[in-house]
Amino acid sequence: MNPRKKNAPNILLVTADQLRWDYVRAYQREGFMETPTLDALAAEGCLCERAYSPNPVCIPARHNLITGLPARFHGFDDNYFGETAKPCPWDLPTFAQILSDCGYATAAIGKMHFQPERRATGFDLFENSDEVVYDIAEDEYAQFLRGKGYGHVGSFHGVRNALYMQPQQSLLPEELHGSAWVADRSIRYIKSQATRQRPFLLWTGFIHPHPPFDIPEGWAHLYDGKIPPHTSSKTPLSKLAEENKCIADLPDEENINRMRELYASAVSFMDYNLGRILKTLEEEGLKDNTLVVFVSDHGEMLGDLDTYQKFLPYEASCHIPMLLRWPGHIAAGSRRTDFTDLNDLLPTFLDAAGTTYPGREVLPGESLLTEAPKKDRSVQYVEHQHGSKRWCCLVGQRYKYVYSYGDRDQLFDLQEDPEEQVDLLWGEPAADILPIRDEMKEKLLAYEERWGLPGYVENGQFAQYPPYEIQTYQETCFPFYIQDPGDPERTPLAEEILKAIEKEPSVHLENLHIREMLTQLGRMSDEDVDELLEKARKQGN
Repeated sequence: MNPRKKNAPNILLVTADQLRWDYVRAYQREGFMETPTLDALAAEGCLCERAYSPNPVCIPARHNLITGLPARFHGFDDNYFGETAKPCPWDLPTFAQILSDCGYATAAIGKMHFQPERRATGFDLFENSDEVVYDIAEDEYAQFLRGKGYGHVGSFHGVRNALYMQPQQSLLPEELHGSAWVADRSIRYIKSQATRQRPFLLWTGFIHPHPPFDIPEGWAHLYDGKIPPHTSSKTPLSKLAEENKCIADLPDEENINRMRELYASAVSFMDYNLGRILKTLEEEGLKDNTLVVFVSDHGEMLGDLDTYQKFLPYEASCHIPMLLRWPGHIAAGSRRTDFTDLNDLLPTFLDAAGTTYPGREVLPGESLLTEAPKKDRSVQYVEHQHGSKRWCCLVGQRYKYVYSYGDRDQLFDLQEDPEEQVDLLWGEPAADILPIRDEMKEKLLAYEERWGLPGYVENGQFAQYPPYEIQTYQETCFPFYIQDPGDPERTPLAEEILKAIEKEPSVHLENLHIREMLTQLGRMSDEDVDELLEKARKQGN
């Protein structure tokens, strides 16, 4: 067994999916959010002001987190599903494996989204709640709902197809919602470990505020009229940002604003359930010897700059919240203004446990607890994708430079233009802008050559790729997990759609691309869609 220090702390890692940094009140200039748990966590520990996702999309970000290494090593430069799914290399140690090897009890509860989830990742206990369930035997939350008499509900994480980012309310009661279940199971685990003699590592993974925004009824109107309007770009966006515009299928301002309200509600409901977990830590006498880290895998554009989702180098997509608390070791109310990212968490956990990294690679991250820092935290490197779709960027103290292999490069002044509405390289750049670009480009090349995918820097320059062609798409992922014989008959999809939106008057199905989405793969006939639209009109949708 690898050594660990005496009285090594418990470690509680909490991840929210798709939570942008500025939808936590402690980060906000204008405090419209209600996140009392996260605000208290910041007050009792450290708030990292400039934390970033090193690759702002679910699977790559989570592989960086669990291995401490970028896609150059683990291979996930983007999400890979279905036929393109692949495993993380078996010989890359994960923080769960390392801590397990030095005597930690390890558990993962909720959304994890790394591959493979149950094999060789280092968790003694794995209770899954994935956003898309392929097999009920592999998803403990789906099994739980079946046991509670809700096996007939197909869209138990919200109606994903046709209504992916549309305003909607949960088909489940609040106490059975996915966010509540993750908290309940985490609380049960903490209580089970409270009297044990060895420390535990618990990764609690909330799906929210990732869409669908299936909000319990009691939380659905928390932000009515309180969310500021979305921003718009004053210069043309990147091709990937243009590509993302159609994902949401939000036809008007009322619809967009309501979506933003429900996103905020999802954050607050997650915050409430996190509060229940942290209260249990305190009640069980574990608060003082538990390192708590709260972080998101990436953000959400949420209509800002007139685009949606993640994948993008803009702040709403890649700037994330990161909070740490460990009484007696992390100063209460402290704030870090240097750059931090998900790569720092594996070395932080190992440092807290008093153990070392056994892998052969040099880690790009560094413990956030170290008293002798060596990492250059004056800039932040971010990357995404491969081929003509690939981009990488460097965030500095004032400017952000983005290089796209199949598109033009961009430069933003985050001091004068924090919402990134003006690309300083668009049109005829000012004379004093080009030297800034050139300096940042040179630094970015060094990061891309060292940490980016192999082969993208040739002879000291970015490799050349053909222009990227926009490929628009909309979310059409249907409920399709395998049911066991004897399970109750599934509620028809049309009924779930109508139920989800019946209290959301901004949603009008006839204004959406619902026919194209629902007739794909033969899920509904044109006649079925006609009937659905007529019923929706009658109920005000």
